[in-house]
Amino acid sequence: MTSETPAFDFRAVVLSGFLPAALFAIGEGAIIPLIPIAADSLGASLAFAGFVAALILVGELIGDVPSGVVVARIGERNAMIGAAAVSVVGLLVCTVAPNAWVLAVGVFLVGVSTAVFALARHAYMTTAIPLHIRARALSSLGGVFRFGYFVGPFIAAGVVHLTGTTQSAFWIHIVCCLLAAVVLLVLRDPATGARGFRRPSRASRPDTTNATSATEPPTDTGAQFVQEEAHGLFRTIRANRAVLLRLGSGAGLIGALRAGRQVILPLWAVSVGLDDATAALVIGIAGAVDFALFYTSGQIMDRWGRLASALPCMLGLSVSYFLLAWSGHLDARVGWFVAIAMGMSLANGVGSGILMTLGADLAPRDHPAPFLGAWRFTGDFGQAAAPLVISGVTAVASIAVASGVMGVLGLVGAGILLRYVPRYLPRRLR
Repeated sequence: MTSETPAFDFRAVVLSGFLPAALFAIGEGAIIPLIPIAADSLGASLAFAGFVAALILVGELIGDVPSGVVVARIGERNAMIGAAAVSVVGLLVCTVAPNAWVLAVGVFLVGVSTAVFALARHAYMTTAIPLHIRARALSSLGGVFRFGYFVGPFIAAGVVHLTGTTQSAFWIHIVCCLLAAVVLLVLRDPATGARGFRRPSRASRPDTTNATSATEPPTDTGAQFVQEEAHGLFRTIRANRAVLLRLGSGAGLIGALRAGRQVILPLWAVSVGLDDATAALVIGIAGAVDFALFYTSGQIMDRWGRLASALPCMLGLSVSYFLLAWSGHLDARVGWFVAIAMGMSLANGVGSGILMTLGADLAPRDHPAPFLGAWRFTGDFGQAAAPLVISGVTAVASIAVASGVMGVLGLVGAGILLRYVPRYLPRRLR
């Protein structure tokens, strides 16, 4: 046995690990606030505009199932480049969409491609990061996406203001996808040491020996991990149904409240009469609040436990939804909208990285991948369902009622977390 363990170098994963995700997130952050507004400009009702916006998350949920197989078969890097290409196709459809139905098809394709990015980055971080800094590292990964959601709307506001058309914002994401593909081709993969396209070496067959031939290329551990994660997804859900139905439902509601704000804020901006550029600007400023807290949330979780982050996040989001519903009849509803958007971002930022951290905490140490796949699927199910709930309730009642329903779901989620986090996590992690 050797006593020498190489020190973990966080800087090694910053460029090749975080930069492609940051670029993709900037592009996604640019289009998410404007999808409902683009649908509205193409003649969609408020409810159908919410449905179109929901399809990016529905696509991500559906993409979770095959993405693990794709990444394992062709390798993490190749799959991410392919995902960027698929996203570009979807975005080009969005730019030329003559009606909201065609726009919905393009948005769905973007959502499917996003699933590959989320899967590959979570897999790499879970296997590469030491346990004692896991929450901070995963919060940093969450911060990368929040950085994109912070920067993207500002870029979108400028582009929409200059061009005068909402659909021009989709070109921002096209450029970001192309840049992410270039980064993946040029920079060295920290997991494999390779550049450019490369088929994974024995990724589908884990090495059961202790020795590795000096002539063999390094194993693509990320691809191997996600193959294990995707294998038997629904069987894993059945095997872990107790924790997934209990604590997993709380995680799903966290995802639901987070995803709901990405849909309800642009819809509310439309309902109160804000123009496209102003709506994007307000949501971008709110994203700055969210982004500023990503590392703080990791420190909270590592020092005071997971509940210290999860409960304020859920309660803050729930109260914000209730306030949004209440403010709809006020004369100063535009001012209230701005304040509530900031409050939602503050609550969401406190919970940065909580879903990935809880999943990593609960996963078996000796074979974590299948459980992580099931955990992520349940969280993504909540994220995909929430915008559909908002769209459906808006269609049959009003957007204010939809906001109130989301507030109630937030209180239910907070109660579930308070009940089951102490049951399934050791005291030091609670």
